[in-house]
Amino acid sequence: MKVLILSDIHANWSALTAVLDAESDWDVLFFLGDIVDYGPEPKSCLQYIKENADFYVRGNHDHAMAYGVDCGSRNDFHDLSVLTRQWHRTLLQEDDLDFLRCMPIIQNTIIDGKHFWLAHASPIGGLSRYLTPEQVVNDAANVEADIILVGHTHLPFIREAGGKIYCNPGSVGLARDILGNACYAVWQHESLILKRMSYPLEKTLALLDKAPLPSEVTTELRRVLT
Repeated sequence: MKVLILSDIHANWSALTAVLDAESDWDVLFFLGDIVDYGPEPKSCLQYIKENADFYVRGNHDHAMAYGVDCGSRNDFHDLSVLTRQWHRTLLQEDDLDFLRCMPIIQNTIIDGKHFWLAHASPIGGLSRYLTPEQVVNDAANVEADIILVGHTHLPFIREAGGKIYCNPGSVGLARDILGNACYAVWQHESLILKRMSYPLEKTLALLDKAPLPSEVTTELRRVLT
């Protein structure tokens, strides 16, 4: 059984398709939240998750889009999220928003005899807290699961503590450690592996250059992507 674990796509279809092309033989797809904001192609990314993700949870940016509220993002990314979300709202239909509204906050399932726990920022359900790996472990002290998966920080890690495995696969669409990479994780053969790969970033940047966004926004998006 091969489980493909994705998080924080952020409307970057070029990054998502590069991962899917490289990992086309997955059996189960987990998604840890944040389809929208920042990138140029929210509709394609949302449609893919709608049609293909077996288990998924809502991210803070999904929540903000669905309910018209602030996403609670980092101060240095806040304006980028607000302005790209305003644009993305014009690209999505009501049924897309309905899907975002219905995304659960927490999901869990058993695969290969292992109990997987999916959340976005905190294992206990917070959508916008930026937690270190140690804080994730502390938050999950009472979570009854073997493998606890979170996203949100865009920084991949794997930790083992108290008989549990904790993992953040990093961000598919907006990596924050090695820019220009798509990050994800795979569970296979009783093992959890972090992976990363380059993708055709210029396609993403070219679409952002054509977007109806202020020039200072596209300039800043280029900086954080590259």
